[in-house]
Amino acid sequence: MKIQTGRGTIPLITLIAIWSISALTSLPGLAVSPILGDLTKIFPKATDLDIQMLTSLPSLLIIPFILLGGKLTEKVDYVRVLKVGLWLFAASGVLYLISNRMWQLIVVSALLGIGSGLIIPLSTGLVSRYFVGTYRVKQFGLSSAITNFTLVIATAVTGYLAEVSWHLPFLVYLLPLVSILLVGYLKEDRSGEVAFTASSSSATATTTTTTTTTTTAAANVATANAATVTVPETNSADDSKAARQSAIDIGGSKYGIHIKHLIELMLFYGVITYIVIVVIFNLPFLMEKHHFSSGNSGLMISLFFLAITAPGFCLDKIVGLLKERTKAYSLLSMALGLLLIWIAPIEWLIIPGCILVGLGYGIIQPMLYDKTTQTALPQKTTLALAFVMMMNYLAILLYPFIVDFFQWVFHTQSQEFPFIFNLLITVVTLFWAYRRRHTFLFNDQLK
Repeated sequence: MKIQTGRGTIPLITLIAIWSISALTSLPGLAVSPILGDLTKIFPKATDLDIQMLTSLPSLLIIPFILLGGKLTEKVDYVRVLKVGLWLFAASGVLYLISNRMWQLIVVSALLGIGSGLIIPLSTGLVSRYFVGTYRVKQFGLSSAITNFTLVIATAVTGYLAEVSWHLPFLVYLLPLVSILLVGYLKEDRSGEVAFTASSSSATATTTTTTTTTTTAAANVATANAATVTVPETNSADDSKAARQSAIDIGGSKYGIHIKHLIELMLFYGVITYIVIVVIFNLPFLMEKHHFSSGNSGLMISLFFLAITAPGFCLDKIVGLLKERTKAYSLLSMALGLLLIWIAPIEWLIIPGCILVGLGYGIIQPMLYDKTTQTALPQKTTLALAFVMMMNYLAILLYPFIVDFFQWVFHTQSQEFPFIFNLLITVVTLFWAYRRRHTFLFNDQLK
């Protein structure tokens, strides 16, 4: 079976390999969560610092190694970088299973952070390498859906395994072994371009393949410092029109990346991630205040992640309908969701609240990845994506400190405060997105 990419076709097994990488990006730190409450019993001499290091060290190391992974793809075959990251990730899974001391778990957590950091930018970088136009938007949506669906399933599995043995949740870190088996289907030719099969719908495609590949490489060099770089013609008669019309704006940058646009994308991604994290971090405490069980809060968070997953299966259709208002309507959905959670101490309002927040985020996240591919030359795309994806982990790390700071400023310890504060941020961002809906950052019209 062949999969259309917008400039040819690739085998289904290659797409499955790409999806398998996306499935791994949600796993770091997941196995520790269900055993956090038992760590002091398992390791009586463990200090609070030890436990904090075990939980936060992967995220701390992911941030610099995401950037390193993105940078390495400029000089090193991306498949080689991917293999190194996958083997380190899988090795951490094996070592977790045989570790019996806290210091050993902390060291292995560092290894996990390094390995996962190397592969995270490639989870989106691979999509940008293989797909263009609406095909790329669709695949970014599916990639995001797979990431979040894996998170939901893995969370349930690790919770069950933790009841059997505290070692068993770490089995999820062996999933990279599947990707290692599939990575051989991700191939590059010597020029650094992904190899495609021409679509059979064009009778002349085969004869033009060699010429197109050669001129593509030359064009990338010749236009490196241009303000706008037009994507080369494709070999598919049906899909070449969209590719020809699309353009990569680097703003005349000598770095091959439109710096202003990249910074805008990074800041916006950081803000929306900060907004939705409140559901994960603070909803359990709010529900506890309203005398709900921990099982209920776990169900709400699972629904939140499932809602993030849902838009990915029809993202291109959603964006095609909402166009330049896509992000504004998504932020409106998030604002309504936070409002329902804040005002509603009852399940039948908290449930739609979590779903609305998840749906809004599930639309915006993959669209930001697609926007990022339009800010950089092809050889710089993975690095640009690395900078944007880094903001997700930075927002997660900074969130508790920001909440504590503003609670101190306003002299409150209310469980509702984080939701009110994030709701205000969402409303401000919503008006900003609507007023600037025709600018690069917010105009999501498909070409």
